[in-house]
Amino acid sequence: MPVGFVGHGNPLNALGGPLAEAWQSWGRDLPRPEGVLVVSAHFEAAPPTLSSVSGAPLIYDFRGFPEAMYELSYAPPPAPEVATAVERLLAPGLEVGRAEGRGLDHGAWVPLMHLAPLADLPTVQLSIPWADDGPAMLELGARLAPLRDEGVLILGSGNIVHNLRRVDWSGSGAVADWAAEFDGWVAAALSADARDGLAGYREHRLGPTCHPTPEHFVPLLVAAGAASGDAPSFPLAGFELGTISSRCVSFG
Repeated sequence: MPVGFVGHGNPLNALGGPLAEAWQSWGRDLPRPEGVLVVSAHFEAAPPTLSSVSGAPLIYDFRGFPEAMYELSYAPPPAPEVATAVERLLAPGLEVGRAEGRGLDHGAWVPLMHLAPLADLPTVQLSIPWADDGPAMLELGARLAPLRDEGVLILGSGNIVHNLRRVDWSGSGAVADWAAEFDGWVAAALSADARDGLAGYREHRLGPTCHPTPEHFVPLLVAAGAASGDAPSFPLAGFELGTISSRCVSFG
């Protein structure tokens, strides 16, 4: 299976728009997975923790949105086999927890609503255990890579650029130069298979500006680690409100 990363952007993408259309197109082009493992920016827990293993209600982890957002539903089958495979791959020296009552958060279900609209793919979510340790997150992805041979789609969900404090909420401004530059650096690093350089993204002069906190970047490192050696393609490069990069990346 390929590996994917989506810039999930605004939760309102659940209702449609350019990103939703791009995800729909991308989903039609992907081979059908046996299951899906999502690593979302909105689930941080250590040790690595699996949620939605047995199925649980969606998490509407946002406030102040239209009522229609809280009425959306997405209920894919649980994926206990994928969870067991994750535990098997990480077990040597690494404990894996389970959060049985935790459902999919919006970083997972918003893009999946469009990537897999029939909600028929067994899906489980894995937490971000070490958001401040880029190399460890890259290694986590590498340890999960054998899932691909079992037909599992590994999907990272975050944003290449995520600084809400510098968002132009009017949406009228051009893409900020600093955001475009960092996005281009990430794309070049992926194209060159320079994954180790990406793991040190905060050493880039724009790293702290583009990511005041790390949780939206490190899902890309998990995906990159699982796809080491695969050539990436970029079906979409877009920006939310001029400062949040919503690039989608596919490997393999």
